[in-house]
Amino acid sequence: MKIVSTIPEMRTSSRAAHSRATRIGLVPTMGALHEGHLSLVRAARSTSDQVVASIFVNPTQFGPNEDFSRYPRNLKEDCALLEREGVDIVFAPLVEEMYPAGADATWVVVEAMSNRLCGRSRPGHFRGVTTVVSKLFHIVEPDLAFFGQKDAAQVAIIRRMVRDLNMPVTIEVCPIVREADGLALSSRNAYLSAPERKRALTLYRSLLRARAIFDQGERETGKLVAAAKTEFVGEPAVRLDYFEIVDPHTLEPEPMIRKRALAAVAAFVGTTRLIDNILLEP
Repeated sequence: MKIVSTIPEMRTSSRAAHSRATRIGLVPTMGALHEGHLSLVRAARSTSDQVVASIFVNPTQFGPNEDFSRYPRNLKEDCALLEREGVDIVFAPLVEEMYPAGADATWVVVEAMSNRLCGRSRPGHFRGVTTVVSKLFHIVEPDLAFFGQKDAAQVAIIRRMVRDLNMPVTIEVCPIVREADGLALSSRNAYLSAPERKRALTLYRSLLRARAIFDQGERETGKLVAAAKTEFVGEPAVRLDYFEIVDPHTLEPEPMIRKRALAAVAAFVGTTRLIDNILLEP
């Protein structure tokens, strides 16, 4: 496995691979890898000739009071995991490589969607995501890029960016990987104390409550959301940010569910913000 830290070297490697008709699969990550990330790597390995995993904690998607400085970083451990999974190249640039001085004048923004769900709670977050993903796509030039369903809003926005800008990359979405009790895997789970880890299940329980009522035939999203929110009533240490049911492609609210819908939740468990979601299929 090769570790690349500069843009010219990564670009040269990708173009050489394409000259050999090599199919490149990219798994963008911020490191602190867990089984969810590794499931993306395995999906990429099964459909690509060359797998590139990027490890870059992107400062532009963090707000001024968020956890950029303390976000878990362990490049050595992450690279060991990726090598065991058969990754060919790890692209691990420094912040100065991706954002040299004065390079903050150009942004990639999906205007119609970037203020929905997490974008409403974290202004500028999706602008940072689409900008860095666009840069990664131009640098690595993948044929396929792999993302997790846990970041459903991010996936929808990236798909729209790819479509609108005619980027020659196929977006592949892999299922959420959960612990045995249902907690969605997240690098930020490492912040949770043992009691907080238990309380974090409130997010998944709220989604299951909405699904149970949906499965009984309820299609009015207001009633589904109201039922889901009752899960937070008895957990004062878990502060709900939002629970919404939206179109999974546009992220627009759905008053009635007539086709596939996305139930999405975000909440603070102590000081840690977690997200989760499920798809509701009529």
